[in-house]
Amino acid sequence: MAKRHYIPVTADVEGVSERACALMRRAVRTALDCEGVHLPCEVNILVTDDAGIHAINREQRGVDAPTDVLSFPALELLPGTPPTAEDADPGTGLVPLGDMVLSYERVAAQAKEYGHAKSRELAYLVTHSVLHLLGYDHMDEGEQKRLMRAHEEAVMDKLELKRERT
Repeated sequence: MAKRHYIPVTADVEGVSERACALMRRAVRTALDCEGVHLPCEVNILVTDDAGIHAINREQRGVDAPTDVLSFPALELLPGTPPTAEDADPGTGLVPLGDMVLSYERVAAQAKEYGHAKSRELAYLVTHSVLHLLGYDHMDEGEQKRLMRAHEEAVMDKLELKRERT
């Protein structure tokens, strides 16, 4: 039997249902599949609130503000170049892609702001973070940002989570 991805979800806030955890795991698997990552990987997800992500953002990035999602890649990958078997941890056989931290407060607020379901916003932020773990960036308004947005939308289409409110 082929090894599966290992995607632990830890929540230090109330209200993160098993359904939400399953959606996050499905978004990770779908994004990895769309990016041609077929090796078993590990992606750790922490779901917190604005105060929790603010503290992590300040400590890890020197940014004294909350945000919606933070990504901490374990590998230095180039966009569109999936990890190889040499990247796998010999002890587990898993490729450690890295960690993501999500603000559940921001998920709800941004879903309302953008006029779509919380499930769509949650899956979008997870997808966005996975792409960061795979080397994508959007710090400029140029080609990299357009490329990342196109890949995000491809994953969202595959997940069948549209922009409109559901």
